[in-house]
Amino acid sequence: MAGVTDLPFRRLCRQLGAGLVVGEMIASNPDLRDTRKSRQRLDHSGEPEPVAVQIAGGDPQSMADCARFAVANGAHIVDINMGCPAKKVCNKAAGSALMKDEPLVRDIIAAVVESVDVPVTLKMRTGWDIDHRNAPVIAAMAEQLGIQSLAVHGRTRTCGYGNTVEYDTIRTVKQAAGIPVFANGDIDSPRKAVEVMQYTGADGVLIGRAAQGNPWIFRQINEFLATGQEPAAIPLNDVRETLLSHLTALYDFYGDYLGVRIARKHVGWYLSGQPGGKDFRRSFNQLESTGEQGEAVRQFFMKNGNANTIAA
Repeated sequence: MAGVTDLPFRRLCRQLGAGLVVGEMIASNPDLRDTRKSRQRLDHSGEPEPVAVQIAGGDPQSMADCARFAVANGAHIVDINMGCPAKKVCNKAAGSALMKDEPLVRDIIAAVVESVDVPVTLKMRTGWDIDHRNAPVIAAMAEQLGIQSLAVHGRTRTCGYGNTVEYDTIRTVKQAAGIPVFANGDIDSPRKAVEVMQYTGADGVLIGRAAQGNPWIFRQINEFLATGQEPAAIPLNDVRETLLSHLTALYDFYGDYLGVRIARKHVGWYLSGQPGGKDFRRSFNQLESTGEQGEAVRQFFMKNGNANTIAA
């Protein structure tokens, strides 16, 4: 979720019910730490505690150094990324590529756990490919080495975000684990969250792409868990005010120039599938100022004002 789960988005998700948010992935390469992008990723100003930071890399010592760096910059939890399937990450023997090398996984986990005095967690996939679903093996190893919780995405590295997610491996991991296990992958509704938790026995769920343009999903899952009732659709006014507030937070955090450009993808997500949303996105992406963007969003909702709710 690098490029998505920045500080404005994390704050918003916490406000709307997320129990914990994890900062954008930090590369263990020290040459990449002192860049504008890395400094922004380590900005946790006003963020509710505990602060969780995810690190990625393929060398035990550099990962340990990165963990210490993250803690020195405010992390209360360090999360090791062994779940990212992106080629630019896996081609450097990081992310889910690590699952192919179990001895290296052991060395990285041991080095990171020993390097810091805060909880260390692990995010991974079910395995390298469908013939090598070794998540249960790595999970047992991780628990033995001191990992405090596991998050498992129900696809292998080679699946990327395609293929059908499977929860059987997550269930197997949970049945053997003595630490919390969180399920991840295609959980895009409150009902799906509950079904996955019931099937896998997971202690909770991780929401990633389903929160893009729909940060209310956390509140809705909490409501469904508490009441067993399907949450009501989000009122149109709430969508408009949340979106405008999110845009303002982006402008404040990134400055007008970058904020305007980053706002484009978020507006596209918020309005995806809504009447006129596709055409609006084309015109919105041509706007070059914060004022133009804000006015355009207000006009869009004014035209859709005959609807009381909007799909979220």
